[in-house]
Amino acid sequence: MKIAFSPCPNDTFVFHAWTAGLIPGAPRLDVTYADIDITNGLSEGLTGPEVMKISYAALPWTHPDYALLPCGGALGRGCGPLVLTAGGRTDGTPDPSLLTGKTVAVPSERSTAYLLFRLWAAQNVPGGVGRILVMPFHQIMPAVQRGEIDAGLVIHEARFTYPQYGLSMLQDLGSWWEQDTGLPIPLGAIVARRSLDLEAIAGWIRASVDYAWANPDASREYVMSHSQELSPEVAKSHIDLYVNGFTRDLGADGFAAVEALLGRAAAEGLVPEERVASLKLRSGLNAV
Repeated sequence: MKIAFSPCPNDTFVFHAWTAGLIPGAPRLDVTYADIDITNGLSEGLTGPEVMKISYAALPWTHPDYALLPCGGALGRGCGPLVLTAGGRTDGTPDPSLLTGKTVAVPSERSTAYLLFRLWAAQNVPGGVGRILVMPFHQIMPAVQRGEIDAGLVIHEARFTYPQYGLSMLQDLGSWWEQDTGLPIPLGAIVARRSLDLEAIAGWIRASVDYAWANPDASREYVMSHSQELSPEVAKSHIDLYVNGFTRDLGADGFAAVEALLGRAAAEGLVPEERVASLKLRSGLNAV
């Protein structure tokens, strides 16, 4: 079975047991390691792998022959993207007006991080931001540090490493989302071809998650081999933050969070309203 997920610690931790052949009855995996911006594009057609990790924000553009699985992804609390600048108010108080008419770099325009940023900016940045520049996420913090862009939207391990660049956090978008909605943040989703046995795939993913939690040291070499730029401490912090109960089962709060994100984005014109409606998340047609 062909699968694509990122080389980030949370994904390699979740899928290690399955990729290593440790899940009874699960088929052998042919793994492609790809950033989520690549898999978001692949999900629009049927040329990509049978199972893949994409952004929840990309669901409205995902081919209808892919179904959302209720496990294996990244959704939680206290794990949202950050808006970073090279400066701030001297009293340390966040000042969203610093972004009025400014250039902001984002890792993708079809990501939860981008939708959260646009929803937050619509409420908090007077006059709105200026130019949105799509940039590989590992280039964003150095560009902000050098003054090439005014602010950057960062994800993943940048939550832990941005002080090394001398940057300031203007806004934790996860905190804003949780305070505004009371819901967790839907980041990365797992989708699979509807022609497959979706219940079986969900079961194998959950078994892989359970194995990872029961044997946390078993995946260490595999995780670090794909995260060589990270220290073991940062990799562990990454896993602890992004692999949680929602990874094993989205549950009612998880699906409500996805509906809230895409519903608000549609209301702001950031995603097509008709595509969000066609997902029929509440009917369960996109889940097993």
